Amino acid sequence: MQVYLVRHAEAVAETLELRDPHRHLTPHGRTQARALGDRLRWHDCVPTHLWSSPLVRAIQTAELVVAGIQHEVSVEAWPQLAPDGAARDVAATLAKLPAESVVVLVGHEPSLSAIGAVIANDPQFEALDKACAARIDDGRVRWRFAWNADAPTAIR
Repeated sequence: MQVYLVRHAEAVAETLELRDPHRHLTPHGRTQARALGDRLRWHDCVPTHLWSSPLVRAIQTAELVVAGIQHEVSVEAWPQLAPDGAARDVAATLAKLPAESVVVLVGHEPSLSAIGAVIANDPQFEALDKACAARIDDGRVRWRFAWNADAPTAIR
């Protein structure tokens, strides 16, 4: 199974009028998300599932990543990927999928690094920057990719 962890792109700041769940991407964040999708397409990311935190900035990131990947897959809002989600529950759900599944998870920190730590069995799994992806193949971290990188950073 391939799992891509994707942290949402840059979003507007929280205010009294605009609470955290409703924060949307900035214009720069939209550029980041599209570029990350392009880069994932260049590296043969063809998802069978795309699950996103239900928060606005994550859904917008997921939709723009899908546009960049240019592959028909529905963005499904998944409450377990919200900032307070349970990493072990996500890992348990992933374990039930067929081995040939390619899953993109779009969410937040520190939840994504907690998920990465569980599925890669690496308690030192490094946090993802905004608009950055990590690829995990069959429990092994293969690479990380920033939205503006020319190539992924291989992990040994």
